[in-house]
Amino acid sequence: MVVLSAEQVRAWDNYTMEHSPISSIDLMERAAAACVDWLEEKGLVEQQQFYIFCGKGNNGGDGLAMARMLEAKGRPVDVFIPEFGHLGTQDFQLNLQRLHQTNVPIHFIQPGNPLPDLPSGIIIIDALLGTGLNRPLEGFLLELVEHINESKNAVISIDMPSGLFSDGTTLPAKAIRSAYTLSFQCYKPALLLAENAPFFGVVSILNIGLLPQFISGITPVHEVIDHEMATSITRPRPLFAHKGNFGHALLLAGSLGKVGAAVMAAEACLRSGAGLLTCGIPMVGMNILQTSVPEAMAIPIGEDIISESPDDLDRFRAIGCGPGIGTDPATAAALAIVLKNFKQPMVWDADALNLLAQQPQWWEELPPLSILTPHPKEFERLAGNCSNELDRLEKARRLAMEKKVIVVLKGHRTFVAMPGGRTYFNLSGNASMAKGGSGDVLTGILTGLMARDYVPDQAAVLGVYLHGLAGELASADHGMESVLARDIIAYIGPAFVALA
Repeated sequence: MVVLSAEQVRAWDNYTMEHSPISSIDLMERAAAACVDWLEEKGLVEQQQFYIFCGKGNNGGDGLAMARMLEAKGRPVDVFIPEFGHLGTQDFQLNLQRLHQTNVPIHFIQPGNPLPDLPSGIIIIDALLGTGLNRPLEGFLLELVEHINESKNAVISIDMPSGLFSDGTTLPAKAIRSAYTLSFQCYKPALLLAENAPFFGVVSILNIGLLPQFISGITPVHEVIDHEMATSITRPRPLFAHKGNFGHALLLAGSLGKVGAAVMAAEACLRSGAGLLTCGIPMVGMNILQTSVPEAMAIPIGEDIISESPDDLDRFRAIGCGPGIGTDPATAAALAIVLKNFKQPMVWDADALNLLAQQPQWWEELPPLSILTPHPKEFERLAGNCSNELDRLEKARRLAMEKKVIVVLKGHRTFVAMPGGRTYFNLSGNASMAKGGSGDVLTGILTGLMARDYVPDQAAVLGVYLHGLAGELASADHGMESVLARDIIAYIGPAFVALA
């Protein structure tokens, strides 16, 4: 699924109307019907009453059509229209005429007059602005939005919460705080940004039948990694394969007090299908690792920290490094040797990234198409401070292009930036994964997929989706609060099954 700007979505609407027998008013009818169908599917049509707030644009026209449809189902509906002295769009006016032929009460809200009472228990439908906003809310509209937010009633926004900019960050401006957002046909960038989450709530993308041929002629802002994309990448294991067919991976991980990071990355690597795994760890972790993950081989490369580089790096198909290694100068010296002697793409995480930030000359040695998996703070050490989330994503894209690496910026909607400029938001995963060790598991998964000869861009896309899907499956059984990183590992297998 693509992620489009507001302008691109409007162009998609126009393309559909030009190339199929549907008018703009009928497309509006289709959108309103999709929203009412969603309300029915969620059992919300049986609620006692709806208050629908409609601006005078096409988003407001959607709201008027919804009011007519809900009234036809026998539901009490009131419509509220802020009055600014202009008529509104043509389709808004036509839907207003249609609504006048029903028994739906229509209230025009005048600036300076008291705002409507919002009794508890009603559902508020926000159809004020949609994707049409081009400046922060102010004046009467801001007052109305704050009034709705203060009511504590459940709000469902149509296409976009009013006040939210479709194509980027909104903070510090105000917007409707929605419980649900029903957006049409595809995600808009704002609906994937964590800092906007208090405004958009739970997002549902409703198909309103826009012609798919339009997509082939445009460049999307981003794409999303969904089940369909991950399934298309997944490869079955050949029936007559042996362990050598699935590669030999090396993990450089762990230090005194952080051997658990090595254990989790190692098991995740093997659960991801690597044929062989060697772990380069300090001597302090040898017994722990070989007891916890007996399927992995281990070589000691230091006492309490990694202070040496393994020999004969050419025998490894993929290397992952960073979980729990610390930033001691001796560890940095060992990584510098690895960089000098291994020229295939690697997976770098955690303290390996912190060392890279301290050693900028390493960028020249880092193999192209290596996968870097920073969380936001690690990323800012690499790329500098970011003013907001959109700035961080743009810097990730630029870093990927300039350094010819793949940046996997971890978060609720993990962002993947490719060297060629393509970018993706991952749709799998949930808040159960916000625990220490989850990133170590991702490093293991990515390293295992690279060892299996998935090309780096496919390994990154499949790896982040598989990681999130395993977290979802784990939380379904253990509950959101109680999932541990070890549980994510245990559900990598079921996640592969779900993608088969």
